[in-house]
Order: sequence, then structure tokens, then C-alpha cells
Amino acid sequence: MSARRVVPLGALDLERGGRLAAVSLAYETWGLPRHGADGTVANAVLVLHALTGDSHVAGPAGPDQPTPGWWNALVGPGRPLDTDRWFVVAANVLGGCRGSTGPASIVDGRRVGSHFPEITVRDQVAAEALLADHLGVTRFAAVVGGSMGGMRALEWAVTLPHRVGAALVLAVGAAASADQIATQSAQQLAITADPAWAGGDYVGPGPVRGLGLARRLAHLTYRSELELESRFGRTVQADGRFAVVSYLDHHADKLIARFDAGAYVALTQAMNTHDVGRDRGGVAAALGGVEVPVVVGGIDSDRLYPLRQQQEIAALVPTADGLHVIASPYGHDGFLIEADQVGELVRHTLSRSLAHAGAG
Repeated sequence: MSARRVVPLGALDLERGGRLAAVSLAYETWGLPRHGADGTVANAVLVLHALTGDSHVAGPAGPDQPTPGWWNALVGPGRPLDTDRWFVVAANVLGGCRGSTGPASIVDGRRVGSHFPEITVRDQVAAEALLADHLGVTRFAAVVGGSMGGMRALEWAVTLPHRVGAALVLAVGAAASADQIATQSAQQLAITADPAWAGGDYVGPGPVRGLGLARRLAHLTYRSELELESRFGRTVQADGRFAVVSYLDHHADKLIARFDAGAYVALTQAMNTHDVGRDRGGVAAALGGVEVPVVVGGIDSDRLYPLRQQQEIAALVPTADGLHVIASPYGHDGFLIEADQVGELVRHTLSRSLAHAGAG
């Protein structure tokens, strides 16, 4: 089982201005690094988590890990991310709350809170590149991620193509849509309108009611209408609550127990500003310049990131091999649930990476 480690990475200049003087990232690894003739790690794969995920991609829950690995079925000997072959790396994202620098960080005995600057997906990728430097990884064989992780996978391919062998981009678009911005802004307001928010400088549990409401709003976009109907319908429990309401309450309580509200606001704002074409001549120009192999996947029942958004990426990236559609009743969360189908896309991505390296 991997253990979470936290490493200081130095200063980071931010895309929107300003500077973080001291950035740390929490990360986990699986498998062993294999070094090339130049002494750098030659078999690394970077796994990128979604909004409320973290670096714990695989392994059981424990004292320092409130949840089991979110891609357990994909990491391990003989699995798509075969740890007998690959050195798998996952970092908790910049702005998160599981050991990486963010609003939840403690400096001089207090939360950073409102003093944490606005960050972007590009800043998060820049921090991950610093971690790669620390680990001796000059080039990842592949970067793979879904949802917010897919944003970063796409940014890696555009921003740092010389450091990427291939990218798997799942269940995401090239830029945040009006619908996604509206949805995430409503979640932010649920948190910031909670009196316990205190301008972001709360102490103790903080705006847990607001965070719970934000999670309920988000979860409705993560699952499909058909799944909720077939699973819950209009069933009323013995306590008088609709079963679907109890389900949302359960997921809200789980997130409240493990996630920081300030981090939630910071990360959703980074997602709102996601735009791979910003300052690059637009989305078509940015994606048209991608040179590394890209595998694009979408979920047929996803109402948060509908297939047309992945179709756009697949059409504009010259190295994409079409759109790979995951069939699932689970909506956006299919990228976490459909392990067999996602696993095949991971294998395909690594295969394309090896073929590309051989051709080079």
C-alpha cells in the first residue's frame, strides 16, 4: 500500500498574477521507478484526480485515508496500470485539502483561507510539473484523468508536450461551458452564503451546511436522470423522507467529513476558468497544435459534460483517434464506476504512448 507524502517544491508564479512563495504537494506512488540511461525515470504514469478526489487512487481506507482508492480496480499487478511495469504517480491537486497547498493549509497556526490566491488549471499543471522534477521524471509515459483530472491531462498535452508520451482525456470539455460555470457558481454560493463562511476565514468546522448543499447540487449533475429514477423513483422511507433525498444527504455528510469548503470554492473556480484556448488563439488553435497521442473518452449518459464536448476535442486534436464512448447508466460518474471500459482506454493510451515512442 502506498503512503501519502508531502514534498515542498518552492515558489510558483501564477497565471492570474501573484506568486505562491512556498508550494507543497501531497502525493502517492505505486510500483517502482525504472531509470533510463540518463538517470531519469522512464516508466512513470501520472494519474489526475477529479474535484473531490485526492492522491489516494488505490488502496484501502485507513487512519490517514478516509476513503478507499477511487480507481482501485485500475492500479496493481496485471491491472491496466500494471505496477509490475509502471511507476504510477498521483498528486493531490494544488488548491486541495489533503496535504497540498491550498486554502486549508495552516500557516503560523491559522488557515490560509481568504489569503489563498485565485489559481487556474494551468497553475495546477505547473505545480505537478515541479513534482515531476522532484521525482526525476522528465517525461511521463502517459497522463490520465477524468473530469477536472481530464482538464489537467489536456493542459499537460498542450502546455508541456515534451513531457508527455500520451494523454487520456475523459469526460470533460476543452473549455468550461455556460452550464458548467452556472452549476459550479451555484455550488460556490451555497458555501459562501453560509454565515459560517466568515469571508473564507472560518475556524473549526466552518460552513458545513453550505458545503453539504453544494455537494447535493453537484451530485445531481454527476448521475443521470434515468439512473435516479430506476434506482429510487418516488420511494418513501420509513422515516418519511424520499429515498433519493436520503441518498443526497448521505453523500453530503460523507463529503463534509473529509473535505474543506474553502478548497471546494477554489477548485470549482479553477474549473470555471478552464479554457485550453485562452491566450492561444482559441480552442481550435490550441488543440490543433497537439502533437502527442491523445485518447478522448466520453460517457453516453453524462449530462454535466455531454458527448458533444468530447467530440469537439476528438475532432480538433490531430493525434486523437476518434471519440471512445463509454456506455453507462451512471452519468458523469461513469468514469469512476465503469472500471472495465475505462481500463481498456488506459491500456489503449499506454499502447499508443509506446508506439509513439518507438516511432520517434
